[in-house]
Amino acid sequence: MQQRPDPMEAMPENWQTALAIAAHPDDLENGAFSAVAKWTAQGKQVVYLMVSRGEAGIDAMPPWETGPLRAEEEIRAARVVGVETVEFLNHADGVIEQGLPLRRDLSRAIRRHRPDVILTLNHHPRFPTGNPNMTDHRNVGLSVFDAARDAGNRWVFQELLNEGLELWNGVRYVAVFGSPDPTHGIDVTGYLDKGLDSLDEHKAYLEGIGRDAAERTRNRIANLASEGGKALGCEHAKLVELVPIN
Repeated sequence: MQQRPDPMEAMPENWQTALAIAAHPDDLENGAFSAVAKWTAQGKQVVYLMVSRGEAGIDAMPPWETGPLRAEEEIRAARVVGVETVEFLNHADGVIEQGLPLRRDLSRAIRRHRPDVILTLNHHPRFPTGNPNMTDHRNVGLSVFDAARDAGNRWVFQELLNEGLELWNGVRYVAVFGSPDPTHGIDVTGYLDKGLDSLDEHKAYLEGIGRDAAERTRNRIANLASEGGKALGCEHAKLVELVPIN
């Protein structure tokens, strides 16, 4: 991990619209939720885009039952933190591929929503804990960077212009939550509980991973927020890797 500045620089908040892109329902609730709650309270607009419906996420439940249930839980979780629009691309959970179809779908969404900022999850091989990251997360995260540029390139995915989707070069940066190499922090003091309430809306998923695992997840999130607060000089903070695009 790169050496952090002391104190860490705060992520700029002089923007108005964000598109939050994740591989699965619950991914954002494990990382960005408290920051999203803060930003929507400020009047910023945040849209959620799930690449899959998380249908492979509960071992004891078949995918055709799991997908619709987890999608509905994600919609409820988003509302807790002030997000009204949640969209799903319906790529297959567990086998999301980094390639042209995903780049095209993400570019299409970026052109439609025209965000100032994109929020996403860790694309690196490992989490800050050292544990290996899963392929779906990595492929989605890397594709986000490509799609952010594709959205502003007239000669890439020309069919999107035929769909009436004009170029969008307005993405200023991608904020990567859960990165092992954070560069900035977001003060979420006063919003941690709201974020955890959002996580609690994933009832079926949390029950599926077991009570002990669910409690460990809550504790891990709270501990990371406290550690982030120390890096930023506040009570609670989320740390992000901020990657400029334009």
